Amino acid sequence: MARSPLTLAAVATSALPGTTFVGSGELGHRETGSYDSALLLADDDTRFVVRIPTNQQAETDQARELLVLQAMSDGIRSRLPFDVHRVLGQAPTGDTRAVVYDYLPGYQVDADAIPAGDGVASSMGGALAALHALPGSFVAEAGLPVQSASDSRSEARNIIERAASTKLLPAAVRKRWADAAADDALWRFQPTVIGGSIAADSFLITDHSAGPIVTGMIGWGSLRVADPARDLHWLSAAGEAAESVFAAYVAASTRTPDAMIRQRSMLYAELELARWLLHGRDLHDQAIIDDAVAMLDGLVDSVLGNLMSPISSSPGPVMTVADVQEMLKNTPEAPASAGSSAISMDTDSFDPEEFERELARTSGETAEAEDADEPASPDDQETGPIDVSQLRENDDSQRDRSSSSDDT
Repeated sequence: MARSPLTLAAVATSALPGTTFVGSGELGHRETGSYDSALLLADDDTRFVVRIPTNQQAETDQARELLVLQAMSDGIRSRLPFDVHRVLGQAPTGDTRAVVYDYLPGYQVDADAIPAGDGVASSMGGALAALHALPGSFVAEAGLPVQSASDSRSEARNIIERAASTKLLPAAVRKRWADAAADDALWRFQPTVIGGSIAADSFLITDHSAGPIVTGMIGWGSLRVADPARDLHWLSAAGEAAESVFAAYVAASTRTPDAMIRQRSMLYAELELARWLLHGRDLHDQAIIDDAVAMLDGLVDSVLGNLMSPISSSPGPVMTVADVQEMLKNTPEAPASAGSSAISMDTDSFDPEEFERELARTSGETAEAEDADEPASPDDQETGPIDVSQLRENDDSQRDRSSSSDDT
């Protein structure tokens, strides 16, 4: 059972002794079911965020994020054109712990709702370029993962091989991914600092006189040195805005140009389907498995026309009709879930962000998630009802102004 904002406020008092909270409410930032979270208001009008993991995997992820945030010195933060949470206090609660952060204002947008052109899209691209320009030394000094280009390639191969071992991977998709993994030209890149689990809703946006811009980023549990294309894979769901984000990213980037970064980002986006399949197998969840197989099957049309959007720099010879027929024959059919027909999915509607948030905790690793929920421990402290209707008045008005701007 999820902890209420009032209960979370009571727990937060243990993490910040001497602070008096006079209001509590829902955070508003999209959270997975892996955390109980709340927005808190102190008596000096300062706002805070409290988060408590609800399962073992979330607890591990939170520990990684704490390591990252503590490694981000003021010097590192000054290089970024946006704010990053600061950890202000911790307190044990039950078998886990509550962590209190400063509050980052802003609202989030879905990838397919990002307007193309200057504005949000350009700000997102610039934010990613700034992140990728951070010195990798602080990552290594903090004991966080550092991957070479060869490591990234091996990780991709491992995911492909594991997915293929399930016997549920369409032959056409397997060939497309195997060709990409075998293409030496694709894997010649300079590793950079990356967020590792970046998605459209990682960006917090606020409205300014110049227009909406990125003022904050959340979700730092997967930060590492690795392939910068990992942070761009969500662009596959961004429609026309993807080009605007990428153009701004390239314009703001200070590192050596990477001619194949878009192809690798496409590969990573498609590999999210393999991760989803493996996630289902690891959890023995047939509904997830069926969903992944249906989406993989939906990629086949795109794969058979891979000359239009190749991943590998050498996509190979054009297939004959016989080749196509043989490949289709070797493609497993998507199984129907019990009580419902098999799900069909057009490639153009493929949206990895739909399940990205579920997999964000395991992004950058092979799928090893275990979803063992821990029972919530009720707090002994009781608090009365508090009116917090004005807590997010500013954020709501910003969102309304942005919506009005989009309509015009």
